[in-house]
Order: sequence, then structure tokens, then C-alpha cells
Amino acid sequence: MPKMATRNLRDQVLRFPYRVLALIVVVASVAIGGKAAAADLYPVKPVRVIAAFPPGGFVDFTTRVLAGPLGTALGQQVIVDNRGGAGGIVGTELAARAAPDGYTLTVGSAGTHAVNQALYRKLPYNVLRDFQPVARLADAPSILAVHPSFPAKSVKDLIAVARARPGQVMYASAGSGTSTHLAAVLFEHLARIKLVHVPYKGGGPMIVDVVAGQVPVTFGTAASVSPHTKSGRLRGLAVTAGKRSAVLPDLPTIAESGLPGYEMLNWLGLFAPSGTPRAVVEKLSAEAVRIVSTPEVRARFNAQGAEPSPLATTEFTAFVKSEIDKWAKVVAATSMVAD
Repeated sequence: MPKMATRNLRDQVLRFPYRVLALIVVVASVAIGGKAAAADLYPVKPVRVIAAFPPGGFVDFTTRVLAGPLGTALGQQVIVDNRGGAGGIVGTELAARAAPDGYTLTVGSAGTHAVNQALYRKLPYNVLRDFQPVARLADAPSILAVHPSFPAKSVKDLIAVARARPGQVMYASAGSGTSTHLAAVLFEHLARIKLVHVPYKGGGPMIVDVVAGQVPVTFGTAASVSPHTKSGRLRGLAVTAGKRSAVLPDLPTIAESGLPGYEMLNWLGLFAPSGTPRAVVEKLSAEAVRIVSTPEVRARFNAQGAEPSPLATTEFTAFVKSEIDKWAKVVAATSMVAD
């Protein structure tokens, strides 16, 4: 082979890896640019937010408070889809199985996204595997409340009645594994009493029967209970938080009312299916944190006995992991089981 031809062939071979490398760089740049552009364009159609409980409870209320301003910020309609059942498991599983494209989200709670992980042996989703935490939204204490016909005007009275009637005093919850169930289980454990659990398919149906006197006791969320304690249709005994609520200052805590060490706080947050593009998650996170930090939204939460507690995606992810660990220990210590 002539020397000139040999040299040209050698030069082409030597240049080949650099051509491949350059092509890879170009393709990667286009891919990255495409993802950024997709995030900038998102959303191009309505966004669905699943509320895994029926209308009328804290999850439904918070989802609807968020939906309006979030839709305005995104330039698309945000649709609230109530899918109650099995203590929030039905709707939460539906969200976990949705396409990870940012068009199906869910508002999860301490129950659906922390406690259930330890409470159910065959939970049809895994929080850390199937969800990406987007933003923490709000939290609220539950209120230990009784029907006015029930003979208890304090926490100590309730404990005394329960001890006099072991296994006879009923309490209503929004479903097994919900904050309303957990609050009662912890109460039973610390007070060394036995109550009868009557689970419902959400806070709305639950509060209807408690107000009607069908079930005399509940540890309902402030959002569902406080309107009725203010009207006199229910008697509020105490809040479940570790300190008095700024929006319910007249109610003592359960801990200061005769049960030291008691604390239960319900939190809510926005979640996306795992695998949702990071840029989309961060966009949703920034908007959700901004929205719940506004005075208008704070006022709406406060009116229901709740307070904004915004956390962006990174901090919220760490918080969710810590909550899963915490409630795993509580479930083990109380031998709590799902009905």
C-alpha cells in the first residue's frame, strides 16, 4: 500500500474515537435540552390530583385549597379526584401506578405515606419505591371530641368511663391506618384502656355519624371537627399535638390533660409517582411551597385548625423517611394491626 494511503488510513482510524465522542456529546446535549424544554412546557394538559379520601375531610380540604392557585400558576386546570376506600389505600395505589409524567399527583398523609408502610404486611405500594415526595403542605392536630350526650367533659373523664366500661366505648375513625385511628391507638396504649374501633371510608362520613351521636367519640382532624365544636354539636376535650395549637388556643393538649408523653400530629404533602422528571418535580415543589406560604392560604388553613408547614422536595423526602422509621417503631410498640 502506498505510504500516502497508509497515512490517510491511520489518521482516519485515530480520528474515529474523537468523532464518536463528539457525537455522544451532541446527542447528550440534545437530550438534556429536550428534558429542560419539556419541563418548561409542562403542563400542556390538565393535571389530576388524587385525594385518597371522600369529600369533607382534611385531605380533601387541603387538596382543594391547593388546586385552584396551582392551576393558575401552571396555566392548566388542576382536577381533584376523590378516590376513597381502605383508609386511603385505594386512591394511593392508583396514584402509585399512574404514569410518571407529572399529570397525576396525590396529596398523601402521615397515614397513607408513613404508617401504612408498617401497618399492612401486604400493602400494594411502597412509599419510598413508588413515590417521589414533592412538597409538604400543612399539618394539623386532631381533636379528641365527644358527642354532647356522652358523659365525659375532660380527658380524665373519658379514661374513667372507658375503664368502667372496658371494650364498650366506641370511637370513629376515617379508616384503619389514618391519623384518626393512630391517635386513638396511641391514646389506648398510654391510658391502658380498650376502646372499640369503628372505621369509616373517610373523614366526611365519619363526622356525620359522630355529630348524629351514632358513635360518641372521635380523634378527628381539626378540619373536620372544629366547625362542630365551635357550633356546640360536639364537645372538644383536647388536641393531640405536643403543644397547644395557635389556632385552637382554648383546647388543652392531651398530654397536659392527664396523659403525659402523648403526641400525634397529622401532616399532608404532595407526591408524584416515582420516575417523574426531576425538573417537573422541582417546578411543582416550588409552586406548592409558594402557594401554601401565602397569607390567603394560611388564613384558609387557620380557619380549619391547620397551619401551613411547607418543605421543598429534598427536605420533604428526608422528612418522609424519618416518619416511616418513627411509625414503624410505634406500630411495633403498640402491636397495632389494621382491621
